Amino acid sequence: MSGPAERPGLGCVGAPRLLSGLDRTGWLDREAHLAVHGPLPRLRPDELTALASEIDLRGRGGAGFPFARKLEAVTRSAREKDAATAVVVNGSEGEPSCLKDTALLLHTPHLVLDGALLAAAAVSAEEVVVAVTRADVEASVRDAVDERGPGGRRVRVARLPERFVTGEGTALVSGLGGGPALPSGQRVRTSERGLGGVPTLLSNTETYAQLAVAARLGAPAYRSVGLPSEPGTVLLTVAGSTVVEVPSGTSLGYVLDLCGSGVGQGVLVGGYHGRWLDPGAARSAGLSRQSLAAFDAVLGAGAVLPLPEETCPAGEVAAVARWMAKESAGQCGPCVRGLPALADVLEDAVRGGGRGALDAVEARLRSVRRRGACSHPDGTSYFVASALATFPEEFRGHALGSGCGRPVAGALPLPPEEGGGGGGAERLVVDWTLCKGHGLCVDILPDVVRLDADGYPASASMPVPAWLRPKALRAVRRCPALALRLRE
Repeated sequence: MSGPAERPGLGCVGAPRLLSGLDRTGWLDREAHLAVHGPLPRLRPDELTALASEIDLRGRGGAGFPFARKLEAVTRSAREKDAATAVVVNGSEGEPSCLKDTALLLHTPHLVLDGALLAAAAVSAEEVVVAVTRADVEASVRDAVDERGPGGRRVRVARLPERFVTGEGTALVSGLGGGPALPSGQRVRTSERGLGGVPTLLSNTETYAQLAVAARLGAPAYRSVGLPSEPGTVLLTVAGSTVVEVPSGTSLGYVLDLCGSGVGQGVLVGGYHGRWLDPGAARSAGLSRQSLAAFDAVLGAGAVLPLPEETCPAGEVAAVARWMAKESAGQCGPCVRGLPALADVLEDAVRGGGRGALDAVEARLRSVRRRGACSHPDGTSYFVASALATFPEEFRGHALGSGCGRPVAGALPLPPEEGGGGGGAERLVVDWTLCKGHGLCVDILPDVVRLDADGYPASASMPVPAWLRPKALRAVRRCPALALRLRE
């Protein structure tokens, strides 16, 4: 997963709000935070709810649920049950392509705490819990909490396992309560029964930061940026490495051009439970719910992943499907059996398994949909189905044996041991004292090996994705000069 060394780059289109002040310093301590953003106003519960409604603030973690309705639901539930309440900040980002919440908690944690404490005051919660998964993020938030000193509402920082499913609502609540950080499999509203069994306001990091900005600006000034129907800014993680703040409605193609990537062969929007856009759609789409809905896509947690021309789309998708199968909760049939089987048949198709392999992929997609205890099987199946629809010739060519001749470059980020980019991944190594330039290796392993102008491998050390290991072993065994080795 993401580690301390993977600190995102930062950028913005127009004047920054959430990322304001970070061009001068890498971490806003309490003093710098107040100098940049000013003091936090006090708002009555009805004023905060009205503000959230007027700016149409929605959750920025994927579901996009209206925040004002969450506030009202928690308040109503607590009143009906005569119960205490809690506020939880979901700072877990279990997907390697998402870093925007990590960026906020690493660089401007006081903004997030401001929003969470505003919400806690509105629902009369005595405690705010910030759930994180990275050690460096935990340290940053703890430092910010310590800077605020004693008094006021308690803020607790809790570190949970870094897994894809940790951020699911019931998994987060279970983990914070001392149980396993796994989805419950039940449709439980945290606004009715959350942390410790009490009504809980649960939202993600960016949502609270947006609330803190809006409280200072007021609704009219907040709405002066972005679309009238979707005011304000949004945070994106572009290519798994750069966090960019942009006004809502900004052209997706424009943002990608500014980031130096362009739309490439297509763009995955919404991360590994998201949808693929072909180059034409990616250039046409705006960063808004309405615009993306026209392409059956949602921004989700803000991950935007352009696929460069030099990488293999089929191999990239197969590698992610395998990782998603490993990241399941392992609590229901579609996760335990369905997702690994989907990854198996997808890899078989990419390795040249024929038309039957593609048919098997379609069958496996149907078998896991709408049957899971949580949304993970559905999200994974739609990611694969969207890729098949966006890159049909790529998958057909691989299944029928021609392939595309491009390596899997890791444009869709995965942990090092899964992505083939180092950190324990195996590599195909060439011994130049033995290599005679027969070229058989590229015939067996076109997704890994490229030849130079003289017909020799263009690189002496090439990463091998786990799903291509059998082919790499065959290339090693069949090299006439015995010049290949498979090494970690």
